[in-house]
Amino acid sequence: METRFIKVIGTVHLLALALAVNPGCRRSEDAGSTPDVVTTKSGLEMVAIPGGWFEMGSDQGGNDETPVHKVWISPFWMDRYEVLQEQFKKFQFPDPSHFKNPKNPLDQINWTDATMYCNERSLAEGLELCYDEETWDCNFAANGYRLPTEAEWEYACRAGTNSTYSFGSTARELKAHAWFGDNSSKSTQVVGGKQPNPWGLYDVHGNVSEWCNDFYAEDYYRQSPERDPKGPAKGKERVLRGGAWNSSADSCRSTYRASDPSINDTCLANDAIGFRCVRSASQQLTE
Repeated sequence: METRFIKVIGTVHLLALALAVNPGCRRSEDAGSTPDVVTTKSGLEMVAIPGGWFEMGSDQGGNDETPVHKVWISPFWMDRYEVLQEQFKKFQFPDPSHFKNPKNPLDQINWTDATMYCNERSLAEGLELCYDEETWDCNFAANGYRLPTEAEWEYACRAGTNSTYSFGSTARELKAHAWFGDNSSKSTQVVGGKQPNPWGLYDVHGNVSEWCNDFYAEDYYRQSPERDPKGPAKGKERVLRGGAWNSSADSCRSTYRASDPSINDTCLANDAIGFRCVRSASQQLTE
């Protein structure tokens, strides 16, 4: 199925409702066609990620990637690209990036500032805020923007595949799909310059590692719930996914887990960290 591009003057609407009507009949293995892309009120492209089951984790990676376990993900929307420096500055935030270029992904961003951007983007579109800016708890029932859960991120990155990367299992092909240690010239690069994954998401491998909403725990997969897991209740670090401009090919794998302590301290943030936003696909999107 060809990608359909739809200009949305307000909030995204009927496509999300269609995804949410009967999620129980969708599985990741029969959801391999490219989902729809919409342009939000703020002018950013988002991809409709269909709900489905998938096998999360790997028995060929690190100990924290095991055990492989079956997970159901409800449909949601995800930014097609990592958040750009120019997009971050649009909401009156100072750009913390080391590698300055308006079209490059934001880098050197801590977790809290990423969630504040999510809230500001929600406010700009008249949506409910997901984050309480005193406790930093996430209201997953809200229709605004938030960071993806770790499970949502892996599901979207895999895009119905079971391979090491979203494009296959051969590391030598990674250069066509990612900016990483072997080809990045020691810097982030303009987003969208490499091939997208099967669901039309760019830079899910490399460029900048992406914040997830979850706290990190090495053994979380041993007690993870089957449906829409949201990570541990507490922790000292938050999850990062996808690898970055300075990563090895192994660190760019779809299942590779990383974490960082720069939750609310910009001084701890490093220039290999960025993010992208998601929204839950529910009937609230039609309001």
